Formats: sequence, C-alpha cells, structure tokens
Amino acid sequence: MQGDLALLARVQFIVFNFDGVLTDNRVLVGQDGSEHVFCSRADGLGLEALAAAGIASMILSAERNSIVQARADKLKMECVYGCADKWVELQRILASRGIPASAVAYVGNDVNDGDCLRHVGVPICVADAHPDVTPLAKLITARPGGHGAVREVCDLLVRAHGR
Repeated sequence: MQGDLALLARVQFIVFNFDGVLTDNRVLVGQDGSEHVFCSRADGLGLEALAAAGIASMILSAERNSIVQARADKLKMECVYGCADKWVELQRILASRGIPASAVAYVGNDVNDGDCLRHVGVPICVADAHPDVTPLAKLITARPGGHGAVREVCDLLVRAHGR
C-alpha cells in the first residue's frame, strides 16, 4: 500500500469492520458459551495516532456480540454493531455528519462488506479478505486482519495527511 498516499489524502472518515479486520476472524468459544477474539495491540496504537491526527474513525459490524462494543470502548472508538445492513447504516451515519461517501475509506474482509466497499471513495480490503470482495478494493493491505492490517492503514492515513 506504500504508493497510495494521494488516494488516502482525500479521506475524511474511515470505517472498520470488526471480525476479520480488527480480529483475525477466529473466535474462542468457552464451555459456558462465552466468546473471545484475538486482536492486535499494534492496531490500537495506530488508531490512537489516527485520532491524534484528527482523522475520524469508527467500527461498523454486523456481529451481534457485545464484545465488539467492549473492544471499541477500550480503543475509545465510536461503534455500531449488530446492524443487519451495513451500507444502509453507513449511509445514515454519513448523512448525519454531512460527509460524502467519496471522502470515506471502508476496511472490510468479507461478502457482507461488499455494498460498503462498492460505494465509498476508498475501499480497502485486508490481505486475507474473501476473494469475492478483493476485486472491489482500491487498496489491499500487506498484513492480514487481526495481525496489524488496521495499524498499516492508520499509519498510511496519518502519513497521507502529512501528520
């Protein structure tokens, strides 16, 4: 993704899917039914740098588990989870903020991210994204989801904005 700073310079708002982007897409299920996911701490540092640079971000997830909100709280990020149609929800969010879809980056990894990837200005897939959505991406990370892909995107966005 190194040569894509000009494309990223126009991004005003970035939206991250949760499972497979902020996580490695695995889930550990306990005997009691509790779920645990694996995330990269490096992603958290990247998100802090993004916020310090004044670039707004959020998590948008179809996952209905409150673990998504718990991670968002830890990262001090806005979060909408449990939404049935991510593109409909994202349109609502963008309209409420007056942000055009052309100024938005969306980072996804699977088929339920397809509509968001199709409609934003900068569609990004993680390295291990489903092959049905990678053709929709203008950028593909070198790192897989849950293993520093978010950090990679954050670092490039901060650099693209000259901060």
